[in-house]
Amino acid sequence: MRAQTYEITFLGQANSALRAEFDDCEVTVGHGITTLRAEFPDQGALTGLMVRISSLKLDVIDVSLVAPPPG
Repeated sequence: MRAQTYEITFLGQANSALRAEFDDCEVTVGHGITTLRAEFPDQGALTGLMVRISSLKLDVIDVSLVAPPPG
């Protein structure tokens, strides 16, 4: 199975301590939201990140599969 990239967005602006919880992801902080971007080898790895997010009691507002570049 080919690795896939996902973006997960949750409410709130992650401070440095929270960003450290996601050092395996690209973290982008916007106005009132934080977006994590990471490549996952399989659905189990994505589920693991979602469990980690849930354990931190973060409110997820979007999970998106990032389309691979054409070609």
